[in-house]
Amino acid sequence: MLSEERKGEILRIVNTNKSVTVQELRSILNVSESTIRRDITLLSREGRLVKVFGGAVALDNPPNAVELSVLAKETMNRDEKRAIAEYAASLIVPDDYVYIDSGTTTEMMIEFIHEKNATYVTNAVSHAKGLVRRGLKVLLIGGELKENTEAIVGADAILHIQKYHFSKGFFGTNGVNMKLGFTTPDVREALIKRVAIQNTQPGSRFILADHDKFGQSSAVTFSDFGGTVTITDKYPGEIYSKAMELKIITK
Repeated sequence: MLSEERKGEILRIVNTNKSVTVQELRSILNVSESTIRRDITLLSREGRLVKVFGGAVALDNPPNAVELSVLAKETMNRDEKRAIAEYAASLIVPDDYVYIDSGTTTEMMIEFIHEKNATYVTNAVSHAKGLVRRGLKVLLIGGELKENTEAIVGADAILHIQKYHFSKGFFGTNGVNMKLGFTTPDVREALIKRVAIQNTQPGSRFILADHDKFGQSSAVTFSDFGGTVTITDKYPGEIYSKAMELKIITK
């Protein structure tokens, strides 16, 4: 059996049974334990399963490597996102140094932001334009422009963000997963999010996630749940409420 065929069979078994041990896979596939462990490691790095001690477990949902356009995202759960965005904007107070991540929900914050005695830093060109139109002080991160999300990414952007220390940060996510944390499809955006979160005061790292994001996963983790507050529109269940700090906004 070729390597890719074997990896495909491992995925099929894991997704069917939800979990599997190295010994079980060794018996089924008739290959060495070291080969199975190597395949599991590779599949874990690709974000297609979760490697655990002695085997592997399935993701809640298969990770999505495809990112929708900004226009497509804007049409999904629009009312819920607006409610989340309005509440998030209300958290900004005088003298805050605020990071606003790229994304459709974070962009919706702009029309609800009224605090002019604050500084706003963003890696999204559209966000910067909207903030300036509202007469706010804005710093736009420099770097490479990513076409489909209109976000600034790359090494230059990371270097810029590393200079700042934010009193509050507002971040979008493509998935909220108990095993993988907060995820996004693009490693470049994940790196930007990760650095910005690390440079934001713990407890003031706000993740804006409508209910459809829970149980979903993308290819790259940018943060675990520690030090974050997830603002969402529906109670996601006890498993999440025990693992993270939640703020639930109803319409």
